[in-house]
Amino acid sequence: MTPGRSLLWTALAVSLTALLAVFYPALYDPWQVLCWVIGGVLLLDAVLARKPPGMTVSRTLRHSIPVGVWSKVGLTLENVDSRPLRLSLHDHYPPGFDSQSMPCSLDLPAHCTGRVEYRVKPLRRGDAEFNGCDVIAVSPLGFWRKRHFYPLAERVKVFPDFQEIGRYALLATDHRLSQMGVRRRQRRGQGNDFHQLREYRAGDALRQIDWKASSRYRKLISKEYQDERDQQVLFLLDCGRRMHHEESGRVHLDQALNAMLLLAHVAAQQGDAVGLLTFGGTDRWLPPRKGAGVVRELLSRTYDLMAGQDAADFLLAAKQLMSLQQRRALVVLLTNTRDEEHADLIGAIQLLKRRHLVVVANLRESILDEVLERPVSDLDGALEFHTVNEYLESRRKSLENLRHQGVLTLDLQAPQLPVALVNGYLMIKASGSL
Repeated sequence: MTPGRSLLWTALAVSLTALLAVFYPALYDPWQVLCWVIGGVLLLDAVLARKPPGMTVSRTLRHSIPVGVWSKVGLTLENVDSRPLRLSLHDHYPPGFDSQSMPCSLDLPAHCTGRVEYRVKPLRRGDAEFNGCDVIAVSPLGFWRKRHFYPLAERVKVFPDFQEIGRYALLATDHRLSQMGVRRRQRRGQGNDFHQLREYRAGDALRQIDWKASSRYRKLISKEYQDERDQQVLFLLDCGRRMHHEESGRVHLDQALNAMLLLAHVAAQQGDAVGLLTFGGTDRWLPPRKGAGVVRELLSRTYDLMAGQDAADFLLAAKQLMSLQQRRALVVLLTNTRDEEHADLIGAIQLLKRRHLVVVANLRESILDEVLERPVSDLDGALEFHTVNEYLESRRKSLENLRHQGVLTLDLQAPQLPVALVNGYLMIKASGSL
């Protein structure tokens, strides 16, 4: 219990009257009586303040919220007491959350219900817990402030920000994929699965013509094919120490998760099965599954993934995947590598290529490109430019070596990854190489 502002003003007034009693001794006895009266009032107010206010507190919030996005939290307070309450509130939101409009104050009339809202923004994925709410009530006479704790333990799950998935779904609905940079390759009858018969169009290959149907209808009829469905896409997600790298407040692992979820959504829409194997930190395995629910399941299995402190073992991960995945699949490796890991990566790719088609998406730090674009004005700048250029050239040669082995490689900054992955997947589907 702490003194309120009224008590401080009262103490100041009593001190001033004490000075008057010093100069006017006749006021000493009335001053003592005043002190005893005020002391009794303060004691009575303190006793009343210790009693918890007659009120209930409840919280409303979403139990699944995206990282880095503001979300609303509401507190509802019901005053069942016969006197009005003056309150200050502080909700115990999880550590690592930013907040707006908290703490706050509220005047609650007798037998009334009040509601306050504030916003939180989680800065990292995973499980988080709201522990309770502190309510500081002002005593009936306003001399004291007493803190009361209301336990309101609630657990929330902080998921990756899936706004890109929603944006893709909207664009796909409106047939405006090109606005994301996704390029659909138009092909006439060159898929793998038969789709339908239609009238011959200029440009159709002779092998597309169905001669039996043409003779029956007395006009040229072409066969139309579609990209093969019921294929499998398997993500091999690096959760090692390299994925700790942070840019613009987002670590590489978070950005790789967003790109993975977007491609999973696209593949599920194409009728393919999607699976996941993580390595380098927490090892998790999700066998390939089909249907719209696969994205939701990926979210529930990856929302609390964090990058570990150890280096990723690519060869061990490849051996594990080969034992778990017997059917041929498109394996998408999401990672951030260095030259010293190239030999291990080559061995893993060679093992995977025995059965699977492999795509390596290698994330590159944006600071490297910024150094090359920065004007060189002194010796230190020239040395930095030369070092970065030499490193990138070595990186380019390493990835070129992978391409010569038939691996599709992507070397790009994290923000470029989602659209590049989708385009690569659509290119593979169009080519029929899977």
